[in-house]
Amino acid sequence: MNLAWCDVAENLSRAESFMRNHPGADVYVLPEMFTTGFCMEPHRIAEPTEGPALAWMHRVAAEFDAAIVGSVATTAADGTYRNRMYFVEPDGKVTHYDKRHLFSYSGEDKHYEAGSERVIVTFRGVRFFLEVCYDLRFPVFGRNLDDYDVAIYVANWPDKRRMAWDILLRARAIENQAVVIGVNRVGTDPICNYDGGTAAIDFFGNVAAACADNAEQVVTYEVKMDELRHYRDKFPSLADSDDFRLLGKKNIG
Repeated sequence: MNLAWCDVAENLSRAESFMRNHPGADVYVLPEMFTTGFCMEPHRIAEPTEGPALAWMHRVAAEFDAAIVGSVATTAADGTYRNRMYFVEPDGKVTHYDKRHLFSYSGEDKHYEAGSERVIVTFRGVRFFLEVCYDLRFPVFGRNLDDYDVAIYVANWPDKRRMAWDILLRARAIENQAVVIGVNRVGTDPICNYDGGTAAIDFFGNVAAACADNAEQVVTYEVKMDELRHYRDKFPSLADSDDFRLLGKKNIG
């Protein structure tokens, strides 16, 4: 999507139009802050937890009999602002993930509160791991503990760092033996240009489906769970992972 800057109604209408032209999916994934763009004025744009974006996600999820996924600037119950990723199912169930790694380069950490929990949703037999944009650069938090099948990254990732996006999506798929879905925006906002790079990466690290650059487009990919399970059984690298936890920063010298 080319997100209209801070125009919730326009972005919801545009997203729904794309969905109506591409019916039949089980899961629809939209970019980071898909209702506003990556805006650092949460006092102006953040929605309450039961705001118009979530109401829209409920409605279209039920109508399309599909899960709807994307992040929204949200005012949490404690009054803090969150870059909150919603996974809304057709029966009304809502799971959310608050972005863990805030993009300090743009001042996101000055305006939003970071989350701390890894969030995995099981939907129609597939375990989805939820991540947002900058999280892609931090592989330890996203490490597959043999607890997910598909990692979803929603993003506003600028064109100037596009090479990193492409490489890291493939790296996350390979190292975690998982399908990786990366959904980025196109167009411009007051700060950056975006050229897309939306893609589905299979568990071998191949680009299995992708949108064209610099174009508003929808791409569909089928997750083949039998093939994924067979590959993990045949090449069980997850079982050989290092057993460690990060407990905090430590100076060594």
